[in-house]
Amino acid sequence: MTLHLLVPERIDDPRRPSGGNVYDRRLAAGLAGRGWPVREHRVGEAGPGEVLAGLPHGVLVLVDGLVASTSPDLVAASGRLRIAVLLHMPGSGPYEPAVLGAVHAVVTTSEWARRWVLDTVGVPAEQVHVAVPGVDAGVTATGSAGGTRLLTVGPIVPAKGYDDLLVALAGLRDLEWHSRWVGAPDLAPSYADTLRERARQLGVDDRIELTGPLSPDDLDAVRAASDLVVAPSRRESWGMALAEGLARGLPAVATDVGGHPEALGTADDDSLPGALVPLDDPVALAGAVRTWLTDGDLRERWRRAAAERAARLGTWAETAERVAGVLNRIAPTPVRTGEG
Repeated sequence: MTLHLLVPERIDDPRRPSGGNVYDRRLAAGLAGRGWPVREHRVGEAGPGEVLAGLPHGVLVLVDGLVASTSPDLVAASGRLRIAVLLHMPGSGPYEPAVLGAVHAVVTTSEWARRWVLDTVGVPAEQVHVAVPGVDAGVTATGSAGGTRLLTVGPIVPAKGYDDLLVALAGLRDLEWHSRWVGAPDLAPSYADTLRERARQLGVDDRIELTGPLSPDDLDAVRAASDLVVAPSRRESWGMALAEGLARGLPAVATDVGGHPEALGTADDDSLPGALVPLDDPVALAGAVRTWLTDGDLRERWRRAAAERAARLGTWAETAERVAGVLNRIAPTPVRTGEG
């Protein structure tokens, strides 16, 4: 049975990479490798109505959550199609509750997001499943002696908390550090311009580098030359950038929000490979980074914990296996899967 995969129209736009788009791409490849015929449909501003209307009765459909949350068409279509929604970020659109309540299955990227669906929308527990993002094995970053190379990955938008990060960094002007911000600056251009001007006013603009979005290879090179991931997000269903840094042995300071605690995880002895700080608290964020920069013993502990956490992170093959299991549960005819 062919799986019809509905994804955002700009899924491959290199100027606007996102964790959700990466997940969709890696999942499609993983399912195809397990024997699933996958047919992709790109959905633009007009919504998925025309695509859904053209699908035969009873076919299996997996819909990206960004597409699902902005269109009511899926509610009616769920009566004749077998639909699952891949929910990357809860609360992304006005039709999300109605859609999630109508479809046959929901796949979330964290336990936190699953609880959100259960508590907020009231979808039956047996219909909501978790398939956390995988990571690719990478070369462990060696790290500098002083741990001064800070890295934040994500679009330059308010939800990612760069304004709090800037205030935190300004409070560390007495210490040596360099902060790279890797992400698209054109999604909220006035916000990005305000950050640049504020950094100049605070006297830290020469220590903050806005690289724009990078290719996967270039981002890997940046990670290899980094010491600490700083993730000040206000909303995060999982935290792919955080997990991908951990996969290369980079500890993290992250906001205690959404799926961040799950992504950060623990080492074998239950110690954290970094620190969680309260949301919207740049003072606490600055304090955690200051401790990292000034305490060599703590840096070594965090690095050891990050290396142990890296070994416990899942793979994209495991992600595809979990989603395949969900799809087989709702498919009219289960698909026999196996590594292709």
